[in-house]
Amino acid sequence: MGTVLVLNSGSSSLKYQLIQPDTGESLAHGIVERIGDDGGVPDHEAALRLAFERLTADGGDLDGLGLVAVGHRVVHGGQRLYRPTLVDDAVLDQLRDLSPLAPLHNPPALLGIEVARRVLPDLPHVAVFDTAFFHDLPAAAATYAIDRELAARWQIRRYGFHGTSHQFVSRQAAEFLGAAPESLNQIVLHLGNGASASAIAGGRPVDTSMGLTPMEGLVMGTRSGDIDPGVISYLSRTAGMGVEDIESMLNRRSGMSGLAGEIDFRVVHQRIESGDQNAQLAYDVYIHRLRKYIGAYLAILGHTDVLTFTAGVGENDAQVRRDALTGLAPLGIELDEHLNESPARGARLISAESSPTTVLVIPTNEELAIARECLSVL
Repeated sequence: MGTVLVLNSGSSSLKYQLIQPDTGESLAHGIVERIGDDGGVPDHEAALRLAFERLTADGGDLDGLGLVAVGHRVVHGGQRLYRPTLVDDAVLDQLRDLSPLAPLHNPPALLGIEVARRVLPDLPHVAVFDTAFFHDLPAAAATYAIDRELAARWQIRRYGFHGTSHQFVSRQAAEFLGAAPESLNQIVLHLGNGASASAIAGGRPVDTSMGLTPMEGLVMGTRSGDIDPGVISYLSRTAGMGVEDIESMLNRRSGMSGLAGEIDFRVVHQRIESGDQNAQLAYDVYIHRLRKYIGAYLAILGHTDVLTFTAGVGENDAQVRRDALTGLAPLGIELDEHLNESPARGARLISAESSPTTVLVIPTNEELAIARECLSVL
């Protein structure tokens, strides 16, 4: 089947992974950081060429990698781009038009695609969108209660993000249980530095926590999640902050970082044990918001077969999982403490035998999902 090179371009970093989509094997992976900084590589083209040097460090060449496509993670596809899309000049123009919807994420992704097309002009390049899985959300979930003409003109709706992960994990959960995705109602909790929740009924998402941007929803590493929009105008009037300053604060200096000064939950737990009240409050706010969304999605689904934790915190922090679900037995969710505390790292069951709702931990693999989406286009 050949291999797919998956690229995730950030403003100052380039993550890469070489994958065999049919077997799911990762042949090589890495990250080039500090792009454009002193001591780093000068630009994204230099970063990509450095990645190629690493991939062929054993003396081979790019032809020997068996590449059949390059897959690009793109955060925002807007309303028109929601399927894996073969990139051409017209698609690049559409991505440029979408940059105002995701000013922190789409421009570096676009730059990465442009560079990769120059360096690898003979390979097909495929864009895979974080928003794609949530494109067909029910109107009641996707629509904000604002002036409808204004919303239509400026494409304001709930788009949702981490869609590649939510789709992959929900399918893996169904496979783990030996069931068809269409037969299950699921809640997926993607808990990493970025965090999001989704409600999936019969294989189709019916709600998700992130909205027009990845800032809405759960408390995250550096993002606030849900906040009264009046806070923005209040800070503008009383603190004299500009829109860009407020946006930067909500994106980069909020969440666990804003409350506790730390995004690593291992450190947060250590600080709580030492009596740090700021760390305790940050953790309490995080768990409170998470439980609030779980309860909301239980109500939306009516009946929930599976609840799955994934991503860095979801996969590795047993205390977060326990605190998120403690006391939910009347709602049909019971953890098995021993299974939850297990150091295992693969897909696993952590609910009690008596729990009507199955609780799982499923490692996410967005790069593999992107690689397989590329083959679906080819």
